Amino acid sequence: MSYTALYRKFRPQEFEDVKGQEHIVTALQNQVKANRLGHAYLFTGTRGTGKTTVAKILAKAVNCEHPVDGSPCNECESCKRIAEGNSMNVFEIDAASNNSVSNIRDIVEEVAYAPTEGKYKVYIIDEVHMLSSSAFAALLKTLEEPPAYVIFILATTEVHMIPITILSRCQRYDFRRITIDTIASRLQDLMEKEGIVAEEKALRYVAKAADGSMRDALSLLDQCIAFYLGQDLTYDKVLQVLGAVDNEIFSNLLRTVIQRDVTGAIAQLEEMVTKGRDLNQFVIDFTWYLRNLMLVKSDTNMEDVLEVSTEHMKLLKEESRMVEDETLMRYIRIFSELSNQIRQSSQKRVLIEIALVKLCRPQMEADYDSLVDRMQVMEDKMEQGIPMTPPSGNGASVPSAAQSAPVQKRELPAAMPEEVEQLCRSWKQIVANATGLLRQALTTALPTVNEKGELELVYDEPPGSKTINSSLLGSETTMADLQRMIEEQIGKEVTVVTKVNNTNVSGSRLYTNAVEYFAQQNNIEIEEEDF
Repeated sequence: MSYTALYRKFRPQEFEDVKGQEHIVTALQNQVKANRLGHAYLFTGTRGTGKTTVAKILAKAVNCEHPVDGSPCNECESCKRIAEGNSMNVFEIDAASNNSVSNIRDIVEEVAYAPTEGKYKVYIIDEVHMLSSSAFAALLKTLEEPPAYVIFILATTEVHMIPITILSRCQRYDFRRITIDTIASRLQDLMEKEGIVAEEKALRYVAKAADGSMRDALSLLDQCIAFYLGQDLTYDKVLQVLGAVDNEIFSNLLRTVIQRDVTGAIAQLEEMVTKGRDLNQFVIDFTWYLRNLMLVKSDTNMEDVLEVSTEHMKLLKEESRMVEDETLMRYIRIFSELSNQIRQSSQKRVLIEIALVKLCRPQMEADYDSLVDRMQVMEDKMEQGIPMTPPSGNGASVPSAAQSAPVQKRELPAAMPEEVEQLCRSWKQIVANATGLLRQALTTALPTVNEKGELELVYDEPPGSKTINSSLLGSETTMADLQRMIEEQIGKEVTVVTKVNNTNVSGSRLYTNAVEYFAQQNNIEIEEEDF
């Protein structure tokens, strides 16, 4: 005897066996018990949620000779014929291949004849959205006023493609995605019937990969069992069949991006395209990989929350130490935006390549996350041994013409009090004493002296937007802390004010000036690509 796939072998034969659709099963059972059957039903929902299965059970229930609590008995002759597909009263039609008006006219002609056995003629039209407009028009009148012995059950995954005239004549039932707990529980019951030992964690991973589809879960489980035929099904074995390759690809790609290797990242994308990987799914999966990395970075005790193997968890923990929080959030933001753009695009690969270049080249963006990432590049260069010029004995360095150029562009006063001028020259030391986000904000701010002799911090902010700089530097508490730090540094009281640069300067010129100022004080050579 030939092998029967699990999803066919364990297809529910009565309403009680249907899992995850209790709101639909209860309504249909009550209709059968009370003999209040509708003449047309529309079952809609994602794939593998039980639409066709429930339709067949309903067809058996309305023709069953001895129904039990609104469910078919599966013992009478009518139930057996329908289950075997030999009944003359139940017609299952695939609208994908029978979508012409002539096919529907044949149905309309057959409806005129009463059933030879049983109570009802049941027409199950699967993928009904595939019918042509003329076919829908031919079905409309019969669907509205069929004979008392006819029931239509329409099933579709694309309910928005059904004409409103058809929708208004049907009782609509929306099949929900089945939860991971429900699918895992069902798989556990079936494995016990099959006599196969399977870890609970392994079954939950299969349930998660099925994405709400019971049929997909059974097909994936069938694949895992076939790969390890005669062996116990463990979590690591399921990962090897379903997910281990993806994890390796994502890990290699992330490490390439962290190293800012554009060529390597594009080469890995080329490899995935060559292997025929679906680009939409790749974007979704890589975003989830970054999400898992973010959770591991926020708390190392994530083994119970993240259903990943021990080896994969080890990789995540290692990678969490390789990337900063702000940089990781930027990665997630870019790929989240990409997942929305790529759905309807005909140039999916181009969009992904642009996103990968953005990940490797933060200077292409001007938001706060990118600025932090760019400053991290500068720090990395310093850690790699780029020479720094030590400050002079009084802790100050002499400003150059390049440093004073931004002040002249903003028409700042030429005469400055000596103490505040000295503070501007030793601004690096003030920045070094700050911590956290304040330090990043002060690093990108340009210190100068206004007409009143006050220390004025100028920071860049595009018109009509609000950045982290305005939140920090505009806070009275932050300014009080900064003034206290300055007093400790120079021993004098200095009034600190802030000014927003909201001119229409292309790019982020103020950031460029600040980086030049920072780089020249540390004798760092800045390349054009850094901007």
